[in-house]
Amino acid sequence: MTALQLIQGLNNALFVLIFGLVAVVAYRRRTRVTLDTALFFGALAFLVVEGPIAQLIGFPGGGVTTAIIALLVMALPYLMLRLLTDFTSVPLLVRSLTLGGLIAAAIVIVTTGTPLDPVAALFLIGYFVAVALYTALAFIRLSARSSGVTRRRTQAVAAGMGLFGLAILVAGGSIVAPAASGFVSGATQVLALAAAGSWLLGFAPPGRLRRYWQEPELRAFLERASTLPRLPTTDAILRELERGAGDSFGARAAIGLYDPNARALRFDNGHGALPPSVPEGSRFLAARVFAAQEAQFFPDAARAHPEQARAYRAAGVGAVLVAPISAGERRIGILEAFAEQQPVFSSDDLALAQLLADQAAVVLESRALIDEAARVKAQEEAAKLKEDFLSAAAHDLKTPLTTLLGQAQILEVRFGRDQTLAQHQPAVARVAREARRLSTLVDDLLDASRIEEGKLEVRREPADVAVVVRQVVERHRAGKQRIVLDAHDRLTGSVDRRRIDQLVDNLVENGLKYSADDTPVEVRAWRDDGEIHISVRDHGIGFPMTDLPHVFDRFHRAANVDARRYAGIGLGLYICRGIVAQHAGRIWVESTVGAGSTFHVTLPGAGDGKLN
Repeated sequence: MTALQLIQGLNNALFVLIFGLVAVVAYRRRTRVTLDTALFFGALAFLVVEGPIAQLIGFPGGGVTTAIIALLVMALPYLMLRLLTDFTSVPLLVRSLTLGGLIAAAIVIVTTGTPLDPVAALFLIGYFVAVALYTALAFIRLSARSSGVTRRRTQAVAAGMGLFGLAILVAGGSIVAPAASGFVSGATQVLALAAAGSWLLGFAPPGRLRRYWQEPELRAFLERASTLPRLPTTDAILRELERGAGDSFGARAAIGLYDPNARALRFDNGHGALPPSVPEGSRFLAARVFAAQEAQFFPDAARAHPEQARAYRAAGVGAVLVAPISAGERRIGILEAFAEQQPVFSSDDLALAQLLADQAAVVLESRALIDEAARVKAQEEAAKLKEDFLSAAAHDLKTPLTTLLGQAQILEVRFGRDQTLAQHQPAVARVAREARRLSTLVDDLLDASRIEEGKLEVRREPADVAVVVRQVVERHRAGKQRIVLDAHDRLTGSVDRRRIDQLVDNLVENGLKYSADDTPVEVRAWRDDGEIHISVRDHGIGFPMTDLPHVFDRFHRAANVDARRYAGIGLGLYICRGIVAQHAGRIWVESTVGAGSTFHVTLPGAGDGKLN
């Protein structure tokens, strides 16, 4: 076997291999693109195997057979131009001239017969080479506007078209220089082999090669992704993610984030192909993939979603890759990549689309964590500023307020004794009452500050907790029998009487404040298993479930509390927790919205029920 025969055999094998690969794709996914590709390489495969098969079976060649083969050869330029129209738009004049040239070539072949005279042969070669070079230049221009895998594939296709046109041009050299037919034949086979190799890379690249082509843009995307969470806004992050995904595919990309309140995907950059809001469960491709949570490839977006066909065509969208963006069970959104023509993507790109979507999920989750950390830090700083201000204000108010309260109480006594001032006594009593209330508030602020600093003063000594509870209840009854008390036994423990009084007072006051005037507040104190138990139950507004973990937090007020109706700054229960903690006890609450709350306190008991 000569070298020329070896090259020719490789050529034949490559063309048949390419046809087999594209034919399988066309069978699995019947679109114009896949069918045009299979038709073009099917014609080439037939031309290269027709001769050996005819010789093998002893089929006699003739003028009709030769004319049919010549017509099939001259159909190749038209099929090449059809492939070009699948990748990009081609002017109507060019398509018309190509079709006209095919018709003229058919007329020449039919009328002159074979073998062709030199003039007719040169015309056919010129037509073939002109169309081949035009398609090659068009693919070169297309690759210059593309990036990623698309650029490399179109470069390979452009090389194949140009090399095949040169092969035909060189083959025509035997007409001009018959003596150099041996060299011409060898050069033609080498150029055809190079064209076949280029087409293999362009139309049916091996998976490993595709991944290698994807690597530069993908590596750049991943390197950039590590810095994206630190961008100023989420919108800036989305634009960078879209740009990186678009560069990886050589296309346009858009990211839609899921809005659970609106139950829709929000797109700020749908490239005209998507509305700003895509409802969950709708027919939009993004909504379908979001529901299925599985990446999908749509070769023809208009056909897959006919209701949106006009918008897709207006936006220049042909093929679409869609991948869900999710983090574990949490669905974040959708990544879409748009291409004007179908051959840009393939089903092999689904894995890349999902990889980019997963990376986008990592970036967006990182940003969410950063935002949450910033929010928590801001809240902590705001709380600290609030606490520092209130602590400073409380200290500054304490001395003048003590003086004001003392003077108000003196005036209250004097006005009560002097009948000539009796008419002013209610006003003075109101001043004294509000001064006491303000003094209590200042004390609460100071106690909260001490608890935060771990400096709450507690002086424990043996005392009867039941007596303390009864005294608090008597103060709050004020002639009303609304408070129901159950505390008859001695409950001896090592406690700070003043702090336990403050604890029970806060709990009873809460129960009275947040329940209706015609409902009871039940206070119990008893011993159980060596511990002193205190419970305060009301039938008021209760706490929402979401608030229960934060009931005893500093400055916290439940979501269902109307600040205009219920005065307070959210320190009472925080102080209660601090007092109980200083006594090595426990405090918790059981609550139902609309049904009321029950606060429970346990304190260590002396065990013998006797005071020392």
